[in-house]
Amino acid sequence: MGFIKTLKEEITLVFERDPAARSKWQVLFLYPGVKAVLSYRLAHKLHNKGHYFLADWISKRARKKTGIEIHPAAQIGKGLFIDHGMGVVIGETAIIGENCTLYQGVTLGGTGKDKGKRHPTIGNNVTIGSGAKVLGPFTVGDNSKVAANAVVLNEIPPNSTCVGVPAHIVKRDNVKIAPAKIDLDQIHIPDPVSMDLCKLRVELEKLKTQLEKVDCKGEKKE
Repeated sequence: MGFIKTLKEEITLVFERDPAARSKWQVLFLYPGVKAVLSYRLAHKLHNKGHYFLADWISKRARKKTGIEIHPAAQIGKGLFIDHGMGVVIGETAIIGENCTLYQGVTLGGTGKDKGKRHPTIGNNVTIGSGAKVLGPFTVGDNSKVAANAVVLNEIPPNSTCVGVPAHIVKRDNVKIAPAKIDLDQIHIPDPVSMDLCKLRVELEKLKTQLEKVDCKGEKKE
């Protein structure tokens, strides 16, 4: 009965949130996001009971069928809506709150091969646009929005909207945040090699001056 109840809840939530859905039967049989999430629910239960191989098999089969990869160990709350879904990846230590929406191409990934918590924590009611990458063990706060193709590498406070590569916050608590001034001068750009050579030249002049002072005192140069 628990699985049937979960199934009905997932279908109802998706049907209410997707204006393209014409019927709940369509959502059940034709929506890859629903199939992927339901497969994850089963795989997650098996994973928690120590049936790792079977859980992984279900996860890999769902990826083959839907193009969506969700690790069985990830923690996902109620009401996850994966729209379209192709290319979505949710890592092993990722945590997703309730009533979140992910579009195609979203990655909730890590930044290396470190052990422990290495994937993001997504709060409640978060929307992540198509192609966005959220990489690292930080938190994206409740009610936040991540724009399409953004690359999020740092924590995002609640009620925020972030865009860009790397992502930066443009709105928080419905108040726009003025962007930092960007220097667009592409001509007067300092040459780092020339700057280093100038520093070396100054140091050589200092040494030369010190050696001349030693000679004037009649001391031997080392």
